[in-house]
Amino acid sequence: MKLMDMTWRQVETKLEAGACVLLPVGSTEQHGPMGRIGTDTMCADAVAQVAADHSDAIVAPALAYTPAPFNTGFPGTVSLSEPVFAAMADEVIKGLLAQGFQGVFVVNGHGANLAALYEIAQELPKRALGIMSWWDAPEANALRKSLYGDWEGMHATPSEIAITQALFGVLPEEDAATPPMRLSPEFIKAHAGDKHGSPDEHRAEFPDGRVGSHSALARPEHGEQLLALAAKGIAEAFATFSDAR
Repeated sequence: MKLMDMTWRQVETKLEAGACVLLPVGSTEQHGPMGRIGTDTMCADAVAQVAADHSDAIVAPALAYTPAPFNTGFPGTVSLSEPVFAAMADEVIKGLLAQGFQGVFVVNGHGANLAALYEIAQELPKRALGIMSWWDAPEANALRKSLYGDWEGMHATPSEIAITQALFGVLPEEDAATPPMRLSPEFIKAHAGDKHGSPDEHRAEFPDGRVGSHSALARPEHGEQLLALAAKGIAEAFATFSDAR
């Protein structure tokens, strides 16, 4: 159930029963030649919505403006500095808790969000904030590895493109039909958490916006499976989080 669709009396009834809330957090950044700019937010929000259906839970409006400085060399990307994002996310999370939600569970869709979110969690009461990226749901993670192997890459991944295809249709492949440059294990380790350098350097190194990800391997039917498995994993984690409150 979307918080935006509810009346205050409906919310009050949920709060009186001891509800926690799901909070999707994504980004607004380029996702290669065939990926939508809102991909991270679309995926996080969709996974949260399906997980909420399993859990009879509430989903707060998604946070779509987050840190993505490395991608600002590509048109359409809007990046917040990490301190501004942290301040905004902190106020939203504390605002939900102040309203009476027993806990806030972030469904994350963008790696660069995690450092700030974990810092916020450290400053809150124990177990007030849960954080899980949708791709860390065990069965979804296993499926994306099975489907794409090393071509999952790091950015504009076929798994996230597949979910948006299932939700909103398929965009033309254009030059994404050609496989991108493969990434070394050393590169992946050094750039974990979306540490991709300056915008000019990043675009020069990855001119079509993909980072080791063969987006054209995505299929809508893959997206349907990934969405279902990610939502299942998030719903299970959310249930554990809620029960601990």
